[in-house]
Amino acid sequence: MFSGLSAFPLTPMRGEHPDEQGFIRLVTRLAEAGVQSIGALGSTGNYAYLTLDERLRLTRLAVEHAAGVPVMVSVGAVRTRDVLTLAEGAQQAGVSALLLAPVSYQPLTQDEVFSLYQTVAQNSDVPLCVYDNAATTHFTFTDALYSRLAALPAIGSIKLPGAPLAAPDGRERVAALRAALPQSVKLGVSGDMFAQAGMSAGCDLWYSVVGGLYPRLALRLMRHAQEATAQSAAFFESLAPLWALFSRHGSLRVIAALAVLSGLLDEPPLPAPLKMLPAQEQEALRALLPVLDSWETA
Repeated sequence: MFSGLSAFPLTPMRGEHPDEQGFIRLVTRLAEAGVQSIGALGSTGNYAYLTLDERLRLTRLAVEHAAGVPVMVSVGAVRTRDVLTLAEGAQQAGVSALLLAPVSYQPLTQDEVFSLYQTVAQNSDVPLCVYDNAATTHFTFTDALYSRLAALPAIGSIKLPGAPLAAPDGRERVAALRAALPQSVKLGVSGDMFAQAGMSAGCDLWYSVVGGLYPRLALRLMRHAQEATAQSAAFFESLAPLWALFSRHGSLRVIAALAVLSGLLDEPPLPAPLKMLPAQEQEALRALLPVLDSWETA
């Protein structure tokens, strides 16, 4: 489950409701490309904007159309009660893992976050992935909390923020985490612009936004990153304009625009109040389409 490329598809919207057929097309695209796992209803999957019933319905659709590819689904919610409802429904649907971010309105303490994961772990028969994304949750995991969580038998992976892995001591950072955590806990890099650095530093897998739309391109990028060659760095550098747009606007808005510009979706897939990229930025994306498409179809 926790190796290779984990691709995170959009959950497209049609008006106020999820576009189920569009979602199925994206999941099918990932399965046909041969990704190692599918991360449904992550941040790219708009989970925070969906009702519990919508999330459970989409979870079932993801498993049904994944053609046997392992599916991990996000169960993050403000109330632990709702997290448990989502976790139970996801397991009944047949997911292979649960992705859990410490979502909250009030700032959470380290003990409160540990209690959240402990509670879900006690009610889970599938592995949990710890989702460390301070940019959206405004919660900062400490290494001490990583260690406490990793002692829970259900914890199977940590979805790491990529920026620290791009530093000169990124390899040392991964090595230190491996020394402190059980071997059973796999380390994954997130933040696509940092994937090359994270895989070169020794991460086990790449949690990818780009892979949710261009899975074959992402698989090629991952293989080159694992080899850590000069060609690998050149591949990632050639996508610098895309990474810059990610930094300015967030990966969700950029991937949503790409989905429409490429013809994979026929209308803006974002839930209100989110808005699509400005027209000028969409033109910059349009200029990248030939490169992205050539890598996807090569």
